[in-house]
Amino acid sequence: MANISVGIVGLPNVGKSTLFNALTKKSVPAENYPFCTIDPSVGIIAVPDERLEKLNEFSKSQKKIPAVVEFVDIAGLVQGASKGEGLGNKFLSHIREVDAIAEVVRVFEDKEIIHVAGKIDPLFDIEIINLELELAELKKPILYVINTSEASENHLDVLQKIPGPYVEVDPIFGKGLNELIKKAYEMLDLITFFTTGEDETRGWTIKRNSTAPEAGRAIHNDFKDKFIRAEVIEWDKLLEAGSYASAREKGLLRTEGKDYIVKDGDVIEFKI
Repeated sequence: MANISVGIVGLPNVGKSTLFNALTKKSVPAENYPFCTIDPSVGIIAVPDERLEKLNEFSKSQKKIPAVVEFVDIAGLVQGASKGEGLGNKFLSHIREVDAIAEVVRVFEDKEIIHVAGKIDPLFDIEIINLELELAELKKPILYVINTSEASENHLDVLQKIPGPYVEVDPIFGKGLNELIKKAYEMLDLITFFTTGEDETRGWTIKRNSTAPEAGRAIHNDFKDKFIRAEVIEWDKLLEAGSYASAREKGLLRTEGKDYIVKDGDVIEFKI
């Protein structure tokens, strides 16, 4: 599956790079994802998932590889970007390449970090960014990332006026990052299926409503073209059964064909 990515956008000095750097501490080794471009502004971030941990323990796997979502650190936007102000054209071309936006909004006060507008006004910031996106005819899903970094409580009234889904984070202390990753993943309409065995337990990222052959392509292109059938079981039912053999005996392991729509949390063995 082609990389699906979330662009981190915002005005200058709102904490985008601090957030990106905090997220990249949760990135995964590039060797597991050979098709990823090696770019300092791109982070391949592990999606936190307790199901992966439990399946890994169950199979006593030698290797554990999580599902991932790609975050892209995009240069700060300025008013007039749609007319080419600042790095406007570069900024907007980068946004066109991502599938969703994490819009970083600053609510913290810090005299050392000057706000581009000279004041902290989160709703004004949102207006500027969204207007520039609109003028550039960019209509992508937006998750508002409220950067609280030790903010006082007076930002609570602002949260009621945020025009869409949001998550509060404090990237300096790493608070809210897991929630941000999960919400971004959901916003992209992605789900995870698993493969598990002694060699490795792995989470695979696919679009919701993918058929079994389409899901197989996440592993290898041949899995789509040469698909015969798939053996499927829900992750929790496999754990309850205690082993594949026991799950098979109890009739919990299903054989599915080409039309099967893969569900979030399915454990699948593909037959080709």
